Parts: sequence; C-alpha cells; structure tokens
Amino acid sequence: MTETIKIRRFSESVILPEKISIGDWIDLRSAVEVNLRKGQLHRISLGVGMQLPEGYEAIIAPRSSTAERFGIIQANGIGIIDNSYCGEDDCWNFLAYALRDTVIHKNDRICQFRIIRNQPDIEFEQVDKLDGPSRGGFGSTGDR
Repeated sequence: MTETIKIRRFSESVILPEKISIGDWIDLRSAVEVNLRKGQLHRISLGVGMQLPEGYEAIIAPRSSTAERFGIIQANGIGIIDNSYCGEDDCWNFLAYALRDTVIHKNDRICQFRIIRNQPDIEFEQVDKLDGPSRGGFGSTGDR
C-alpha cells in the first residue's frame, strides 16, 4: 500500500525531496547558504515540512559523504520527527556541527530521511536470566 505524505515547501527555491529507485532513504537539501566556523553549532533549515501518516515517524541522518564533503556532522547523531510535527511553522532542520570552516550552499544535499512505523506498545518484564546465547558481553558479532 502506498502512503501519501503532504509536503510544504517553505521557500519556492527549495528543491523538493523525491524517492529514487535505488535505496530507501530520501535526500534532503539545505534551504539556505550557511558559512560555518570550525566548532560552530548551527541549525540548518531543510526548507520543507511534512505531514507524516498516522503511526509513522521520520529518521533524519547525514548522507555518507556529508562529513568528508561538507565538513559537518549531525550534532545529535540522528534526528527523529514524529507525525505531530506537522504544523504551519514546523520546518525540518539539520543540527550541524562544523569540523572545519565550511560553506553549505543552498540546495546542497546534506542529509537523508526515511519513514518508519512507530514503535509498538511494549512492556518490560524483569527476569533473573536471559535465554539467548552469550556474545561476550560487549556486543561483538565475532572476532576482529
């Protein structure tokens, strides 16, 4: 079943995101030109807002080339946008931390997003022992 997402462009010059045939993540672009100094934290407008379907949320993450190409990383690791963030003024942003002096140009592809279902209702049950095999206590999936 195809879901429809209402999208609002906050500036006519912003290029709207589009789903491409390769990959599941959708690129987002800077809506503004930003000059950043090394160590600076800045919220970069992505120039769009969306009304996500009920029961879904979006995850925003940097593109794989963002740190090397633009010298920025996403300050909070990833961004979560729930479907209640859909008001008239709710423009999506990318919280950037500059690794070096850099310029982000308007419409540079700096991050990507995907839509996922909300976490189901869960309950925690305290136990004295877990049933799965031990992986060594560090989360490793094997030898180095």
